[in-house]
Amino acid sequence: MPQAKAVVAAGGALPPAAGPLARALRWLKIHTGHVVTLSLLVGVVAGLGAVLFSLMLDWVDAIFMVHGAGYVMPKPGAEGGTSLLQPPLHRWFLFLAPAIGGLLSGILIYTFAPEAEGHGTDSVIDSFHRHKGVIRGRVPFIKTIASVLTIGTGGSAGREGPIGQIGAGFASALAGFLKTRDRDRRLLVLAGAGAGIGAIFRAPLGGALFAVEVLYREADFESAAIVPAFVAAIVAYSVYCSITGVWGPIFTIPFLEFLKPVELLFFVLLGFACVIAGMLYVKSFYAIRDFFRRLKIPNHVKPAIGGLVVGALGFCAPEILGMGYGWGQLAIDGKLAFSTAIILLSLKTIATGFTIGSGGSGGVFAPSMLIGGMLGYVMGIGFHALAPSIATQPAAFVLVGMAGFFAGAAKTPVSSLVMVSEMSGGYGLLVPLMLTNAISFLFTPRSLSIYEKQVNTRAESGAHDREFFYDILDRIRVDECVTKSDKIVTFARNTPLADLIHLVSSINQPLFPVLNPDDTVYGVIELDDVRILMDTHALTPGLVVAEDLCFRDFRVITPEETLAVALQKLRKTRLEAIPIVASNDTHLLWGIISRGDIGNAYHDYLYRDDRAAKG
Repeated sequence: MPQAKAVVAAGGALPPAAGPLARALRWLKIHTGHVVTLSLLVGVVAGLGAVLFSLMLDWVDAIFMVHGAGYVMPKPGAEGGTSLLQPPLHRWFLFLAPAIGGLLSGILIYTFAPEAEGHGTDSVIDSFHRHKGVIRGRVPFIKTIASVLTIGTGGSAGREGPIGQIGAGFASALAGFLKTRDRDRRLLVLAGAGAGIGAIFRAPLGGALFAVEVLYREADFESAAIVPAFVAAIVAYSVYCSITGVWGPIFTIPFLEFLKPVELLFFVLLGFACVIAGMLYVKSFYAIRDFFRRLKIPNHVKPAIGGLVVGALGFCAPEILGMGYGWGQLAIDGKLAFSTAIILLSLKTIATGFTIGSGGSGGVFAPSMLIGGMLGYVMGIGFHALAPSIATQPAAFVLVGMAGFFAGAAKTPVSSLVMVSEMSGGYGLLVPLMLTNAISFLFTPRSLSIYEKQVNTRAESGAHDREFFYDILDRIRVDECVTKSDKIVTFARNTPLADLIHLVSSINQPLFPVLNPDDTVYGVIELDDVRILMDTHALTPGLVVAEDLCFRDFRVITPEETLAVALQKLRKTRLEAIPIVASNDTHLLWGIISRGDIGNAYHDYLYRDDRAAKG
């Protein structure tokens, strides 16, 4: 093996014992050194994974919903559509089906890959920020089967999380096989996630942008991953559509365009409605999730309990089962009863929370889009009744509601806009889409997101912690992380050496301020300087006092200054700590700050979201 490594490092060929696939992949790594090239292969696998996932989902749906319950859920126009809706023939089976799927999914997940529970997009985000892009090889397979069982049996969940994790999981495995740098593995993981999502929703641009935008709560992007994500998404979309034979948007829509500026007032109101509905959606989702986490029962059966609740809701209102894109299509076509839209708007949130929050497997994109679409449909009908000459196309509010709701709930204003446009072909609505998305994104609190593993900006991501070290320190004030003066040991200038040694010997403090009678700082003594004198017995008692040991060439900092300033001053003085004074004019002691304090504060800032989630 050492010989093989030497040959590769020199740019030569691998030994004949290596397989042809290994030789080809490592040749790509050695001779291209570029993530984009590997993104081509990631795109192929993501596209094939999307095909396989769709086939498996259709198969399970046929067994449980079509044959078991005698219920054919409506589909979007490009997937066949449904013009004649019939009630389920065996409604009682709808009560049991989600529980069966939840039980099978729970046993599978919590036996083999507990990290596959919930919505998979969060796992990809967490892998990027905190785990160097590493995803266990078994996770995509477990996630695929568990999600098919959850969604196919009527669970209220979507496809984006599972298929995104399939692409991301393969990308992580490929990077591990090639022993790429951590940075390259992270980029490939994003490319894989974007490719899978872009393929299965037939929105390659939106899928790629979603993967690089969903990482952050602020308007920030993982710019280095954009081109690899584009390449992988294009390939995956082409593979998926070539095999399925279906190209173009998922929804079929009438001709929609924006012509009346006064109509923007209605879209502003829709934007604020998305803010309120999105906040309720996120809070209820995580309230249900936290409830299930507190339950003192085996995790394996929790998704079954959530499935029972969803089944009970589905027994009363079958419309809330499954992904629900067909109901969105009916709303776009103007064929959906107003009462059905109200039911979907109110109960889909609860059903999604119990499906995924209980530990079931599936994405939150599809339910979110349906809730937003129903909100837009209800408001669009109301606006049309109020001002028919202005709000002439209620269907436009359905599409804008889909994008606006998810933009605020997921902190993805750009990719939501693009994905809805690609999924519908409704590019004539770009202006109201931009307005509603902006309002929803700006007015939804940053702390509220359906993806809890997001961080605020790139500066807070583990992928960039070294790049933004000083940026983070510049955000933290000294008084947020220091030892205050009432908790530290200080000495008067005339403190005898013997007393000083006696106190210091039992205290772990890197720096000891020496004070004037008015509590201003005269100088500082380092712990190491005192330790040198601890074994000295020849000094006459009282001959040496604290001010004789003082280091006078020190710097001070005030509580209002930042840790970045503190670190710069520490480096210039080469001390382990510096005094904090109430103001630069008085030099009245306030506390001390050490290098360790700065390091701990930096670490706490990076991982505060993790602790909040665990709490």
